[in-house]
Amino acid sequence: MTATINGWQCSLYHCKQYSRMPKISLTKSCYVQRLSRGLNFSSLPYVGDGYVRRNMKRGGSHAVSPDISSPSPGLAVEFLEAFDDEYDGVIIDPNKLPSSANAFASSLRASLSSWKLKGRKGIWLKILLEQVDLVPIAIKEGFQYHHAEPGYVMLTYWIPDYPCMLPTSPSHQIGVGGFVLAVKEKCPCSCSNVWKMPTGYINKSEDIFCGAIREVKEETGVDTSFLKMVAFRHAHLLAFDKSDILFVCMLTPLSYEIAIDEKEIQAAMVSNMVEWMPLHEFVGQPFYEEDQMSRKVIDACVAAHEDRYNGFVAHQLTSKLDGQSSHLYYDDVLHPG
Repeated sequence: MTATINGWQCSLYHCKQYSRMPKISLTKSCYVQRLSRGLNFSSLPYVGDGYVRRNMKRGGSHAVSPDISSPSPGLAVEFLEAFDDEYDGVIIDPNKLPSSANAFASSLRASLSSWKLKGRKGIWLKILLEQVDLVPIAIKEGFQYHHAEPGYVMLTYWIPDYPCMLPTSPSHQIGVGGFVLAVKEKCPCSCSNVWKMPTGYINKSEDIFCGAIREVKEETGVDTSFLKMVAFRHAHLLAFDKSDILFVCMLTPLSYEIAIDEKEIQAAMVSNMVEWMPLHEFVGQPFYEEDQMSRKVIDACVAAHEDRYNGFVAHQLTSKLDGQSSHLYYDDVLHPG
Protein backbone atom coordinates (compact mmCIF):
# COMPACT_ATOMS: atom_id res chain seq x y z
CA MET A 1 0.00 0.00 0.00
CA THR A 2 1.39 3.41 -0.91
CA ALA A 3 0.27 6.97 -0.46
CA THR A 4 1.54 10.31 -1.70
CA ILE A 5 1.01 13.38 0.45
CA ASN A 6 2.15 16.66 -1.11
CA GLY A 7 5.28 15.30 -2.68
CA TRP A 8 5.89 12.53 -0.11
CA GLN A 9 5.66 8.96 -1.43
CA CYS A 10 4.76 6.64 1.46
CA SER A 11 4.90 2.85 1.38
CA LEU A 12 4.74 0.15 4.00
CA TYR A 13 8.45 0.68 4.49
CA HIS A 14 9.17 4.37 4.56
CA CYS A 15 8.36 7.74 3.06
CA LYS A 16 10.49 9.67 0.60
CA GLN A 17 9.96 13.10 -0.88
CA TYR A 18 9.54 13.66 -4.60
CA SER A 19 10.88 16.78 -6.21
CA ARG A 20 7.47 17.72 -7.55
CA MET A 21 5.53 19.66 -4.97
CA PRO A 22 2.41 21.30 -6.43
CA LYS A 23 1.56 24.48 -4.65
CA ILE A 24 -1.45 26.67 -4.78
CA SER A 25 -1.62 30.10 -3.31
CA LEU A 26 -4.46 30.83 -0.95
CA THR A 27 -3.50 34.38 -0.03
CA LYS A 28 -6.31 36.20 -1.79
CA SER A 29 -8.19 38.52 0.49
CA CYS A 30 -11.89 38.19 1.06
CA TYR A 31 -14.32 40.63 2.63
CA VAL A 32 -16.66 39.32 5.29
CA GLN A 33 -19.68 41.07 6.73
CA ARG A 34 -19.88 38.71 9.68
CA LEU A 35 -18.03 35.62 10.83
CA SER A 36 -19.73 33.31 13.22
CA ARG A 37 -17.60 32.19 16.16
CA GLY A 38 -20.13 29.55 17.07
CA LEU A 39 -19.47 27.02 14.30
CA ASN A 40 -20.64 23.55 15.28
CA PHE A 41 -17.87 20.97 15.07
CA SER A 42 -19.47 18.41 17.35
CA SER A 43 -20.27 16.11 14.44
CA LEU A 44 -16.61 15.77 13.50
CA PRO A 45 -15.08 12.40 14.42
CA TYR A 46 -12.23 12.38 16.90
CA VAL A 47 -8.82 12.05 15.28
CA GLY A 48 -6.42 10.13 17.49
CA ASP A 49 -2.67 9.89 17.29
CA GLY A 50 -1.46 10.08 13.72
CA TYR A 51 1.50 10.86 11.54
CA VAL A 52 2.42 12.93 8.51
CA ARG A 53 5.46 15.08 7.89
CA ARG A 54 6.59 17.81 5.60
CA ASN A 55 9.99 19.41 5.52
CA MET A 56 9.66 23.14 5.70
CA LYS A 57 12.17 25.77 6.69
CA ARG A 58 11.75 26.57 10.37
CA GLY A 59 10.82 30.07 11.19
CA GLY A 60 7.26 30.88 11.89
CA SER A 61 5.64 33.71 13.76
CA HIS A 62 4.88 34.51 17.35
CA ALA A 63 1.38 34.93 18.70
CA VAL A 64 1.48 38.31 20.41
CA SER A 65 -2.03 38.55 21.77
CA PRO A 66 -4.13 36.03 23.64
CA ASP A 67 -7.31 38.02 23.06
CA ILE A 68 -9.40 36.81 20.14
CA SER A 69 -12.09 38.98 18.64
CA SER A 70 -14.25 38.72 15.55
CA PRO A 71 -13.27 40.93 12.59
CA SER A 72 -15.21 44.09 12.03
CA PRO A 73 -17.70 44.17 9.14
CA GLY A 74 -15.94 44.86 5.86
CA LEU A 75 -12.51 43.95 7.24
CA ALA A 76 -10.22 42.15 4.79
CA VAL A 77 -9.29 38.66 5.97
CA GLU A 78 -6.51 36.69 4.27
CA PHE A 79 -6.62 32.96 3.79
CA LEU A 80 -3.81 30.90 5.30
CA GLU A 81 -0.96 30.01 2.96
CA ALA A 82 -1.37 26.30 2.20
CA PHE A 83 -0.59 23.46 -0.18
CA ASP A 84 -2.91 20.88 -1.69
CA ASP A 85 -2.07 17.24 -1.00
CA GLU A 86 -2.92 14.29 -3.25
CA TYR A 87 -6.10 13.38 -1.38
CA ASP A 88 -8.13 16.59 -1.63
CA GLY A 89 -6.60 17.74 1.62
CA VAL A 90 -4.66 20.81 2.67
CA ILE A 91 -1.28 21.27 4.38
CA ILE A 92 -0.96 24.68 5.99
CA ASP A 93 2.48 26.31 5.73
CA PRO A 94 3.70 26.74 9.34
CA ASN A 95 6.25 29.37 8.31
CA LYS A 96 3.63 31.77 6.98
CA LEU A 97 1.09 31.85 9.77
CA PRO A 98 -0.20 35.29 10.81
CA SER A 99 1.85 37.18 13.36
CA SER A 100 -0.97 37.74 15.83
CA ALA A 101 -3.51 35.53 17.52
CA ASN A 102 -6.42 37.65 16.21
CA ALA A 103 -5.21 37.47 12.64
CA PHE A 104 -4.56 33.73 12.91
CA ALA A 105 -8.05 33.05 14.29
CA SER A 106 -9.73 35.10 11.58
CA SER A 107 -7.67 33.59 8.77
CA LEU A 108 -8.21 30.08 10.10
CA ARG A 109 -11.99 30.50 10.20
CA ALA A 110 -12.09 32.04 6.74
CA SER A 111 -9.83 29.31 5.34
CA LEU A 112 -11.92 26.54 6.87
CA SER A 113 -15.06 28.02 5.32
CA SER A 114 -13.35 28.21 1.93
CA TRP A 115 -12.00 24.66 2.14
CA LYS A 116 -15.42 23.32 3.04
CA LEU A 117 -16.97 25.02 0.01
CA LYS A 118 -14.23 23.56 -2.18
CA GLY A 119 -14.83 20.04 -0.90
CA ARG A 120 -11.50 19.65 0.84
CA LYS A 121 -11.12 16.78 3.34
CA GLY A 122 -8.23 16.56 5.77
CA ILE A 123 -6.45 19.69 7.01
CA TRP A 124 -2.92 19.46 8.44
CA LEU A 125 -1.70 22.27 10.70
CA LYS A 126 1.88 22.15 11.97
CA ILE A 127 2.55 24.62 14.78
CA LEU A 128 6.17 25.25 15.70
CA LEU A 129 7.40 25.57 19.25
CA GLU A 130 7.72 29.34 18.97
CA GLN A 131 4.06 29.49 17.85
CA VAL A 132 2.67 27.48 20.76
CA ASP A 133 0.17 30.22 21.69
CA LEU A 134 -1.73 29.37 18.51
CA VAL A 135 -2.51 25.81 19.60
CA PRO A 136 -5.51 26.65 21.86
CA ILE A 137 -6.98 28.78 19.08
CA ALA A 138 -6.87 25.92 16.60
CA ILE A 139 -8.27 23.48 19.16
CA LYS A 140 -11.16 25.87 19.81
CA GLU A 141 -11.94 25.88 16.08
CA GLY A 142 -12.22 22.07 16.04
CA PHE A 143 -8.70 20.83 15.35
CA GLN A 144 -7.48 17.67 17.09
CA TYR A 145 -4.04 16.71 18.34
CA HIS A 146 -2.31 14.37 15.91
CA HIS A 147 1.30 13.93 16.98
CA ALA A 148 4.19 15.89 18.45
CA GLU A 149 7.93 15.93 17.85
CA PRO A 150 10.66 18.07 19.39
CA GLY A 151 9.99 21.54 18.00
CA TYR A 152 6.40 21.22 16.81
CA VAL A 153 2.93 19.79 17.29
CA MET A 154 0.75 18.56 14.41
CA LEU A 155 -2.99 19.19 14.47
CA THR A 156 -5.64 17.87 12.09
CA TYR A 157 -9.16 18.77 11.04
CA TRP A 158 -11.46 16.40 9.16
CA ILE A 159 -14.17 18.12 7.11
CA PRO A 160 -16.39 15.36 5.61
CA ASP A 161 -19.25 13.96 7.66
CA TYR A 162 -18.08 10.35 7.22
CA PRO A 163 -15.41 8.72 9.44
CA CYS A 164 -11.96 10.25 9.34
CA MET A 165 -9.59 8.65 6.83
CA LEU A 166 -6.39 10.49 7.77
CA PRO A 167 -3.41 8.23 8.54
CA THR A 168 -2.78 7.63 12.20
CA SER A 169 0.44 8.37 14.04
CA PRO A 170 3.24 5.83 14.53
CA SER A 171 1.70 3.01 16.54
CA HIS A 172 4.74 0.76 16.89
CA GLN A 173 8.13 0.79 18.50
CA ILE A 174 10.84 -1.24 16.76
CA GLY A 175 13.34 -3.17 18.82
CA VAL A 176 16.29 -5.36 17.86
CA GLY A 177 18.19 -8.18 19.49
CA GLY A 178 21.59 -9.49 18.47
CA PHE A 179 22.35 -13.18 19.06
CA VAL A 180 26.08 -13.22 19.56
CA LEU A 181 26.57 -12.21 23.18
CA ALA A 182 24.99 -12.97 26.51
CA VAL A 183 24.45 -9.98 28.78
CA LYS A 184 22.78 -9.13 32.05
CA GLU A 185 20.95 -5.83 31.89
CA LYS A 186 20.11 -3.55 34.81
CA CYS A 187 16.35 -3.30 34.78
CA PRO A 188 13.46 -3.96 37.20
CA CYS A 189 11.87 -6.65 35.02
CA SER A 190 11.73 -10.37 35.77
CA CYS A 191 14.68 -11.13 33.47
CA SER A 192 17.09 -8.66 35.11
CA ASN A 193 19.29 -11.48 36.46
CA VAL A 194 19.15 -13.61 33.32
CA TRP A 195 21.83 -13.96 30.67
CA LYS A 196 20.18 -12.71 27.47
CA MET A 197 21.07 -11.28 24.09
CA PRO A 198 21.64 -7.51 23.85
CA THR A 199 18.46 -5.70 22.89
CA GLY A 200 17.31 -2.12 22.35
CA TYR A 201 15.35 0.21 20.08
CA ILE A 202 16.52 1.24 16.64
CA ASN A 203 17.21 4.89 15.94
CA LYS A 204 15.41 7.09 13.48
CA SER A 205 16.21 6.15 9.84
CA GLU A 206 18.33 3.21 11.01
CA ASP A 207 18.18 -0.19 9.31
CA ILE A 208 17.16 -3.11 11.49
CA PHE A 209 20.45 -5.00 11.17
CA CYS A 210 22.43 -1.80 11.76
CA GLY A 211 20.51 -1.28 14.98
CA ALA A 212 21.38 -4.77 16.17
CA ILE A 213 25.07 -4.25 15.40
CA ARG A 214 25.03 -0.88 17.18
CA GLU A 215 23.30 -2.25 20.28
CA VAL A 216 25.86 -5.04 20.65
CA LYS A 217 28.70 -2.56 20.20
CA GLU A 218 27.26 -0.08 22.70
CA GLU A 219 26.52 -2.66 25.37
CA THR A 220 29.58 -4.87 25.04
CA GLY A 221 32.21 -3.14 22.91
CA VAL A 222 32.31 -6.12 20.54
CA ASP A 223 32.24 -5.47 16.78
CA THR A 224 29.94 -7.75 14.77
CA SER A 225 28.58 -8.27 11.28
CA PHE A 226 25.03 -9.21 10.31
CA LEU A 227 24.28 -12.73 9.09
CA LYS A 228 20.51 -13.12 9.01
CA MET A 229 17.23 -12.20 10.65
CA VAL A 230 16.04 -15.16 12.67
CA ALA A 231 12.61 -14.20 14.00
CA PHE A 232 10.45 -11.29 15.11
CA ARG A 233 7.91 -10.88 17.86
CA HIS A 234 4.82 -8.65 17.68
CA ALA A 235 3.21 -7.50 20.94
CA HIS A 236 0.67 -4.80 21.83
CA LEU A 237 -0.13 -2.29 24.57
CA LEU A 238 3.39 -1.99 25.90
CA ALA A 239 5.28 1.29 26.49
CA PHE A 240 2.91 4.27 26.10
CA ASP A 241 0.22 1.75 25.07
CA LYS A 242 2.02 1.29 21.74
CA SER A 243 2.63 -1.95 19.89
CA ASP A 244 6.15 -3.34 19.78
CA ILE A 245 8.04 -5.39 17.20
CA LEU A 246 11.32 -7.03 18.18
CA PHE A 247 13.55 -8.32 15.39
CA VAL A 248 16.09 -10.97 16.40
CA CYS A 249 19.26 -10.87 14.31
CA MET A 250 22.03 -13.43 14.02
CA LEU A 251 25.42 -11.72 14.21
CA THR A 252 28.98 -12.97 13.98
CA PRO A 253 31.73 -11.41 16.14
CA LEU A 254 34.56 -9.50 14.48
CA SER A 255 36.33 -8.84 17.79
CA TYR A 256 36.28 -10.55 21.18
CA GLU A 257 37.49 -7.97 23.66
CA ILE A 258 34.60 -6.89 25.85
CA ALA A 259 34.15 -3.32 27.08
CA ILE A 260 31.10 -3.28 29.35
CA ASP A 261 28.74 -0.31 29.43
CA GLU A 262 28.27 -0.14 33.20
CA LYS A 263 25.18 2.04 32.81
CA GLU A 264 23.27 -0.81 31.17
CA ILE A 265 25.09 -4.09 31.65
CA GLN A 266 26.03 -6.03 34.77
CA ALA A 267 28.36 -8.42 32.93
CA ALA A 268 28.94 -9.80 29.46
CA MET A 269 30.45 -12.78 27.69
CA VAL A 270 30.50 -14.28 24.22
CA SER A 271 27.84 -17.00 24.36
CA ASN A 272 29.18 -19.25 21.60
CA MET A 273 32.73 -19.50 23.02
CA VAL A 274 33.02 -22.59 25.18
CA GLU A 275 35.74 -21.19 27.38
CA TRP A 276 33.53 -18.26 28.38
CA MET A 277 30.05 -19.72 28.48
CA PRO A 278 28.94 -22.99 26.92
CA LEU A 279 25.86 -22.70 24.78
CA HIS A 280 24.05 -25.43 26.73
CA GLU A 281 24.63 -23.43 29.93
CA PHE A 282 23.10 -20.35 28.31
CA VAL A 283 19.96 -22.12 27.06
CA GLY A 284 19.69 -24.17 30.25
CA GLN A 285 18.88 -21.18 32.42
CA PRO A 286 15.57 -21.64 34.30
CA PHE A 287 14.15 -18.51 32.67
CA TYR A 288 14.34 -20.05 29.20
CA GLU A 289 12.92 -23.32 30.48
CA GLU A 290 9.87 -21.48 31.82
CA ASP A 291 9.31 -18.76 29.19
CA GLN A 292 7.89 -20.30 26.02
CA MET A 293 8.39 -17.24 23.83
CA SER A 294 12.02 -16.67 24.81
CA ARG A 295 12.83 -20.36 24.51
CA LYS A 296 11.46 -20.52 20.98
CA VAL A 297 13.54 -17.48 20.00
CA ILE A 298 16.70 -19.10 21.40
CA ASP A 299 15.87 -22.38 19.65
CA ALA A 300 15.58 -20.54 16.34
CA CYS A 301 18.89 -18.77 16.96
CA VAL A 302 20.64 -22.04 17.81
CA ALA A 303 19.17 -23.69 14.70
CA ALA A 304 20.40 -20.78 12.57
CA HIS A 305 23.82 -21.00 14.20
CA GLU A 306 23.99 -24.70 13.33
CA ASP A 307 22.79 -24.05 9.75
CA ARG A 308 19.52 -25.89 10.36
CA TYR A 309 17.44 -22.79 9.74
CA ASN A 310 17.82 -20.29 6.92
CA GLY A 311 16.28 -17.16 8.39
CA PHE A 312 16.03 -13.96 6.36
CA VAL A 313 19.00 -12.29 4.68
CA ALA A 314 19.06 -8.55 3.94
CA HIS A 315 19.12 -7.73 0.23
CA GLN A 316 19.62 -4.15 -0.93
CA LEU A 317 17.17 -3.38 -3.71
CA THR A 318 15.77 -0.34 -5.45
CA SER A 319 12.02 0.22 -5.65
CA LYS A 320 10.26 2.11 -8.41
CA LEU A 321 7.86 3.43 -5.78
CA ASP A 322 10.39 5.95 -4.57
CA GLY A 323 13.54 5.31 -6.62
CA GLN A 324 15.49 4.69 -3.43
CA SER A 325 17.60 1.76 -2.33
CA SER A 326 16.49 -0.10 0.79
CA HIS A 327 16.76 -3.53 2.38
CA LEU A 328 14.33 -6.39 1.81
CA TYR A 329 14.65 -9.37 4.15
CA TYR A 330 13.85 -12.82 2.76
CA ASP A 331 15.03 -16.42 2.68
CA ASP A 332 18.15 -16.50 0.55
CA VAL A 333 17.24 -19.96 -0.73
CA LEU A 334 14.42 -19.47 -3.23
CA HIS A 335 12.70 -22.71 -4.20
CA PRO A 336 11.15 -22.86 -7.68
CA GLY A 337 7.38 -22.83 -7.62
